[in-house]
Amino acid sequence: MAPINRRQFLAAAASAAACTARGAATPRSPARAPWQLTARQAATRLRAGTLTSTALVRSCLRRIDEVNPHVNALNFVDAEGALRAAAEADKALTEGRSSGPLHGIPVAIKDNTDVRGQPMTNGVVALRDNVAIADAPQITRLRQAGAVLLGRSNTPCFSFSWDARNDLHGTTWNPWSPLHTPGGSSGGAACAVATGMVPLAQGNDIGGSIRYPAYCCGVPGLRPTPGRIPGLFSPVRGEDALGLQLMLVEGPIARCVDDLRLMLDGFSGFDPRVAGSIPLPFPGSTGSQPPVIGVLREDAICPRSATVSAALERAVIALQAAGYRVQELRVPELEEAWRLWWLLVMEETRALLPDIERDGDAPIKAWIRYNYAIAAEMWGPHPTLSDYIRGYTRRAALIGRVQQTLQSYPILLLPVANDEPMLHGQHYASLPAARMAIASGWPLMALPVLGFPSLVVPTGLAEGLPTGVQLMGRRFHEQDVLRIGEVIEAAMPRLTPMEPVGG
Repeated sequence: MAPINRRQFLAAAASAAACTARGAATPRSPARAPWQLTARQAATRLRAGTLTSTALVRSCLRRIDEVNPHVNALNFVDAEGALRAAAEADKALTEGRSSGPLHGIPVAIKDNTDVRGQPMTNGVVALRDNVAIADAPQITRLRQAGAVLLGRSNTPCFSFSWDARNDLHGTTWNPWSPLHTPGGSSGGAACAVATGMVPLAQGNDIGGSIRYPAYCCGVPGLRPTPGRIPGLFSPVRGEDALGLQLMLVEGPIARCVDDLRLMLDGFSGFDPRVAGSIPLPFPGSTGSQPPVIGVLREDAICPRSATVSAALERAVIALQAAGYRVQELRVPELEEAWRLWWLLVMEETRALLPDIERDGDAPIKAWIRYNYAIAAEMWGPHPTLSDYIRGYTRRAALIGRVQQTLQSYPILLLPVANDEPMLHGQHYASLPAARMAIASGWPLMALPVLGFPSLVVPTGLAEGLPTGVQLMGRRFHEQDVLRIGEVIEAAMPRLTPMEPVGG
């Protein structure tokens, strides 16, 4: 799919400026077409017989035809395969059979995940002819849950950036403002959900790749506990390094928190192919009283924008109005974990540098170069094996200390990032710009190092861009995080599905 040209960009930018001046969100379509339904609503109607999967998929395909040319969120659409799967889902329901919670529901798959018979390019020109020969474990889980795989969402080259552009498929645009990034690396996924192309999308996250796009596009996104969803991520070498095994997770992006719960239910489970896959049920909450929620109003890494602080306070007010006690905390272990990310993940990423140098595009090469420059400022230019080993030793100590904090404060409320969504290309424009972006995004890296589940919840609009907050909870207690997320969501305006600005 070709990238949007300069004329379209400028026209969309003018429309974005007009929308910001009005101080209003873009309008929604007035009719309740099937593509506008939440996944839960669609699933209920499918089982009641008042909607067919075929009608739902056709509605999503029409929506894709309408808006995808303006935002370039999906770089491959399998209309024929999706309609065939929808027909099979409809037939099963007429016979009284249901595959699972996602039976007949369309889902977009990120273009770094193997789906048999489909292209898997990871945004790399050299992989343009790569076709997966088997499903990744996370795709097996979605098929078993009954999902209809509708298309592939765009991602940056090598899925290593906070945007979603590459030389092969072009740029995915933020549906709220073409001047700003949709986030990355699951930017195409979040944009597709926000604009109504699909009710659900799969993403993965080791440094914010679910949560940052959700924040930028105004939709909820969940990073589960590692091991909850069986996943493999090996588009280049076929093997997952230690950091990927311990920190990378698969997760859902949706238009409401309840839909995240629905997709998590279908996603979760054991797969013997995955070393860290854990056949663990969802634990229930303990205690009869509402938990005390800790809020991180400041940190020692970099200042927060007024918009980010205001979003946090809106969430605090919503929780207090619902009867929760909120207490300000400092959790310095999270800030230390952010620094550890730049040792543990970046040292393992060195194995990919020859591939990036050979096959990467200019933005990924600039971004990775700045990443290593900033990591060197923290850990020196040549960390040793002893540094790496001590890093993992320290990681274990930090996890234990944060788990003790979570005994008293089972949910922590914190920013997604310390600034509003970035402009396109801002984070790799220069070393100082990269340094600012990395400091602002410290919560995006801190939480993966420690392995706690986290949820992004939208909190409205500011100057035409979405705002949001992040919730972190105890390991494998995703249901607690989702429950508190719904409290915040209920007090905020629903932003999506929306019409892309300039579309």
